[in-house]
Amino acid sequence: MGRARNLGLGQEPTTGSAMRQPAGRIGITGGSGFIGSCVADRMTTAGSDVVVLDTRPPQRSDVAYRHVDVLDLAEVVQATRDLDAVFHLAGLSDASDALARPVSAVQVNVAGTANVFEASRRNGVRRTVLAGTAWVYAGAQDDAPIDEEVPFHLPSAGHIYTSSKITEELIAHNYCELYGTPFTILRYGDVYGPGMSENFVIPRFVRQALEGETNTVHGDGSQFRNYVYVDDLADAHLAALSGDAENDVFNLKGPEPITIRRIAEEVRDLLGAPFTIEGGPLTPGDYEGRVISGEKAKRVLGWEAETAFPEGLRHYVDWYKRTTSLAH
Repeated sequence: MGRARNLGLGQEPTTGSAMRQPAGRIGITGGSGFIGSCVADRMTTAGSDVVVLDTRPPQRSDVAYRHVDVLDLAEVVQATRDLDAVFHLAGLSDASDALARPVSAVQVNVAGTANVFEASRRNGVRRTVLAGTAWVYAGAQDDAPIDEEVPFHLPSAGHIYTSSKITEELIAHNYCELYGTPFTILRYGDVYGPGMSENFVIPRFVRQALEGETNTVHGDGSQFRNYVYVDDLADAHLAALSGDAENDVFNLKGPEPITIRRIAEEVRDLLGAPFTIEGGPLTPGDYEGRVISGEKAKRVLGWEAETAFPEGLRHYVDWYKRTTSLAH
């Protein structure tokens, strides 16, 4: 896995794969969730002083925990008072949930992000790292592969989730321009791996295959995602503390785009289970997928995802079968 050339927040550059402890105390909003817990693991392994900021306790006992609702500004300000960096991962990340509850999506993603950046401003936090998404490219007009400089075409955003994430990025830029609050934006591809929400497509396909159900692929299944394995993604967060990453935006993509139909076929082949794949109607506002460039993250952060999709899927399936058998 590539590593950052140097870490910001006062850390000296290192050579090889080893990295010294990131300076200061690092808070992670949503640090008890799927991605947040993996980032907490990565930071802790690297020797960071980690504080999980969430409404539920973290999965590991060796990190500090502060109960934080990102919609409560006073609570966020108090919880971040002694932090040097904040990774803002809390928010509504399920597009189908955002479709069903658009007002909640806007409240949590937009107001929550504003509260985090306001807390960072008041407390002089030295870096606020925002969890963005490649979905912001839904309306991009440029040819693939799309890099971080491509302008958004707002009328083609296509989804309330996408609009809320674009707004989050605007808030980050505004706080930097108006108040000098440093930021880094990480535009995730679709993240997968052990512990991911069962509402997402990979867990649904795996469950259906194991239970012998018929799978319905929305549309013809040609829509695709830039799937990135969660452990690879967690490494990128450590690299994002680089001084070179300050006030900048990075795509974090997997090794290759993966179509929805390919996911179904990979699951079927991996499990060797009866699994009928049928077409169905498209979900309103469904993201068809855009081919994005990961060259900037590779060049500036020294990071690129290495876990091939079949390997990551196998890790997830092994975990799923193990945890399901334990539950019974």
